[in-house]
Amino acid sequence: MTTAHRKVHTASFTPSPTEPLKHQLIATLAQHRMASTGQLHVLLRPHRSRQSVSERLNDLLDERLVDFVVLPQSYRTRVWYLTPKGARLTRDWPALRGRPPYPVTSATAASLKTPHTLTVLRTHLAFVADARQRGDEHGHLDWTPEVFHSIGDGDRVVADAFMHYTLIEGEQRRKLRAFVEIDRATMSSERLAAKLIEYARLWAYEPQPVSRRRQAAGPGWLRWYPVFPRILFVLTGAGRQAMDNRINDLKAMVAHHPLVAELAREVPLGAVTLDDLDDHGPTSDMWVPLAGGKPRPWTDL
Repeated sequence: MTTAHRKVHTASFTPSPTEPLKHQLIATLAQHRMASTGQLHVLLRPHRSRQSVSERLNDLLDERLVDFVVLPQSYRTRVWYLTPKGARLTRDWPALRGRPPYPVTSATAASLKTPHTLTVLRTHLAFVADARQRGDEHGHLDWTPEVFHSIGDGDRVVADAFMHYTLIEGEQRRKLRAFVEIDRATMSSERLAAKLIEYARLWAYEPQPVSRRRQAAGPGWLRWYPVFPRILFVLTGAGRQAMDNRINDLKAMVAHHPLVAELAREVPLGAVTLDDLDDHGPTSDMWVPLAGGKPRPWTDL
């Protein structure tokens, strides 16, 4: 199997060690809502001991800025989140503009959201690890969970995550953006495929001008993005055949829905399983183009 891991840089894009680890831990929990100790270690200090991260988390626990729940049947794995005090502290941090508006600040809320939130973060970690190996730029704050946009008629599309990624090829820097949908097989395949209709509506949606004298300024997404972000589906939580069937249903939606087909002619769309993402990396030839064609890296969809 061929992969796109053709270049390895000696320098990797990791969080600056000049910024206090405690500050980075709080910022990461504000951005991602929850994370396990192991995930925080990989995300923020991959070249230092896990104990160094645990010690700072315990300091924050003593200051009542963070709290944790213990995952069941996990050898007492701790999943951390901000307390209300910690959430208030980060409210005006410039680096966190655009973060999720509803932080997890109670054990009950954390327990309910843990499976999905940790799976979304696991997906992010696959991109982070790949970026470090390649020498690309994709850090702990380049992934924003639960980004939503209006699509008219009081409806909105909610992406599980939005990703910023800078692909570095020699002297060239190519900025990529993506909406990421994490499918844990908790909804029907039909509902999953219908997400493509929502994205197609966002792509085509033009807000009506407030004043009759003002002309519409084009698609609404231009307020946030210079080009429409690619759309990536990451599937887990089912057997291989079931996930292949779900990917085929996504491809069928592209083929048969007129507006989605129009979207697919302009916007890269791809799907992959989370196991393949973990085992082979995001820039391997594992992504299925939903508009047809052979598997390829997400950067080449």
